[in-house]
Amino acid sequence: MGGRGSTLPPDLKVVAVPAFENRTTWMRLEQRLTTAVMQEFIHRTRYRVVGGEEEADAVLRGTVLEASTAPVIFDPGTGRASVVQVTVRLSVEFRDRRTKKLLFTSSNYVFREQYEITSDLDSFFEERNPALDRLARDFAATLVSAILENF
Repeated sequence: MGGRGSTLPPDLKVVAVPAFENRTTWMRLEQRLTTAVMQEFIHRTRYRVVGGEEEADAVLRGTVLEASTAPVIFDPGTGRASVVQVTVRLSVEFRDRRTKKLLFTSSNYVFREQYEITSDLDSFFEERNPALDRLARDFAATLVSAILENF
């Protein structure tokens, strides 16, 4: 939406984005998501972004609730999966640190990204990581837009 300003408090200058909590077995997924959100805030807003809460005016907390993969396309010759979809479900809360007022919340962010599987096992991991990076960037862009527009 063009021409819309932020509905956040005007005295908000510093946003803390502590490391997201990860309730899944996927190692470092929370780091990818936290980093993407911090970078999105830095690139799209005037706020100073920090990891610690002590100096912040508002705090964005996130929790990775679920992460899964599922085959979506199968190779007709082998019957094996050739394209896999990764799905990540998150919960976020953005709160004014001084007043404790909830500025934004969503308990059910779901993001999906697909990647191809080759017959080479090493390539499988190489494809998954870029897919998770794309998913993290999409999540961060959507989240920051929602916070700024207060949906």
